[in-house]
Amino acid sequence: MSGIILYQSKYGATKKYAKWRSEETGFDIIETNKVKINEIQKYDIIILGGGIYASGIAGLSFLRKNIDVLKKKKIIVFCDGASPYEEESFKEIVQHNLKDKLAGVPCFYCRGAWDMTAMSFVDRNMCKLLRKSVAKKNPEDYQIWEKALMAAGDNKCDWTDKKYIEPILAAVR
Repeated sequence: MSGIILYQSKYGATKKYAKWRSEETGFDIIETNKVKINEIQKYDIIILGGGIYASGIAGLSFLRKNIDVLKKKKIIVFCDGASPYEEESFKEIVQHNLKDKLAGVPCFYCRGAWDMTAMSFVDRNMCKLLRKSVAKKNPEDYQIWEKALMAAGDNKCDWTDKKYIEPILAAVR
């Protein structure tokens, strides 16, 4: 079976996971903003990865736009974020993103990275505002993503790990 890994990476974690998957599978790899639908129709398996931003999975718009052409393909989605895995939060992300014609597409979570210095001016300031807002709460009441946000602070953190690609590789087989 032939496969391709499509990804949209804003700060590098998704790209790292896409490269690791490509190394393990031998699948081609390309950024979603550089691919044309007619270029990927020849593949049997399509893996799409993107970071989570404001509850949305980056790059998923490519699948939504082209799902009618790709519906007979094996499609797998992975997403990554700075928060540790938390089942209920992940279920909400999946329900929010993989609905309608994308309902039932397998989705996997990989923990990403955090680097305020690499963020765009807008993203960096949004994170600072969010931290100020969260800091007003009692730390005992923090949700898991709020704990991660406050713990990361201005530090550079990289939680990427090859262990996160194992379930996806199993789904490919």
